[in-house]
Amino acid sequence: MDEELRRYDAIRPFEPEELPAVFDRLLADGQFRAVLAAAMPGVPLDALAARMRECRTCLDFQLHFCYKFLDGLIRRVSDGCSMDCRAISREGRYTFVSNHRDIVLDSALLDKLLIDEGFGTTCEIAIGDNLLAAPWIKDLVRLNKSFIVERSAGLREMLSSSKRMADYMHYVIGKKHDNIWIAQREGRAKDSDDRTQPSVLKMMAMGGEGSAAERLAQLHIVPLAISYEYDPCDYLKAREFQLRRDVPGWKKTKEDDVLSMKTGIMGRKGRIQYHCAPCIDGFLSTLDPAMPKGRLFDAVARRIDREIHRGSRLYPCNRAAADLLWPGQGYGQGLAQAERDAFDDYVESRLALIDLPRKDEPFLRECLLRMYANPVRNHAAAMAGE
Repeated sequence: MDEELRRYDAIRPFEPEELPAVFDRLLADGQFRAVLAAAMPGVPLDALAARMRECRTCLDFQLHFCYKFLDGLIRRVSDGCSMDCRAISREGRYTFVSNHRDIVLDSALLDKLLIDEGFGTTCEIAIGDNLLAAPWIKDLVRLNKSFIVERSAGLREMLSSSKRMADYMHYVIGKKHDNIWIAQREGRAKDSDDRTQPSVLKMMAMGGEGSAAERLAQLHIVPLAISYEYDPCDYLKAREFQLRRDVPGWKKTKEDDVLSMKTGIMGRKGRIQYHCAPCIDGFLSTLDPAMPKGRLFDAVARRIDREIHRGSRLYPCNRAAADLLWPGQGYGQGLAQAERDAFDDYVESRLALIDLPRKDEPFLRECLLRMYANPVRNHAAAMAGE
């Protein structure tokens, strides 16, 4: 193994020589075996184990296991999933910075779509250690080409862990010649008002060489817009908004995260689209090298936001929600009454799923509407050049 790569042993995906021991650990774990049986029903465990052990790399595992599962999942829980990648080259290697809709599927579907579109590889995926509730899950995500974001590190350790992660990202692009996926912010924007956190860019610029803009350019950032017609977790997010409002100090539990992951994976999504904006290397080259770093990261964040907002696909449910929240601004122009009625029925069905002792339906309804309406307002502002 490359000695430089050993610096990242605690966070990186597995290397080929490590896979036999990883497969042994996973196949010995009862929870993993149950997940494997559910993902590939009707296939004997011995056959699945033999197929796993034939995989020589993490990419092999993705192609032989993850791809098949995702292909079947899309057919069951969506009305189609597509990607517009005309703005980038299939031969390039990029850091995809996207809005964050689903804990698990945002990056997983990107991997599948890159394969479908003829790219030679998938992505290494940034995933927070808060989601790794069991040792087998950590093994599985590292087998799926994930690297670990150490969010549970103490304040004194955070700087060194951020530096290590930034160095690793530069290593992936520059030496492993692979792609990266990272969310534009820590956690999902639960109201779908997608904004890039400058702190994410600051972390990325801790690696590489040269000015801050040059270091970001070395990662070849591509803003990626992910648009789901329906968010399976929308009612859970609305519930969370009321709990945060009403219960001082309320925090999500690991059980809440597991429920969100399960609901996000198995719930209906309608149509799904991924849209790649052009790589921002050219934009970065136009920035004044003397610009203070804080202003630079803010400017880059705004550029990424503009490209994500411009690339968002708007569905009738988005325009119906925006017209209900902000009537008279033309957001609902061209909507058929049947489309409005269908969205009204959808909102009522989601409200019915929310279980709270003092359920504030007007507040919860507004939360749901904002989740679907904010992409419309952001898209309009981006297209107008604001």
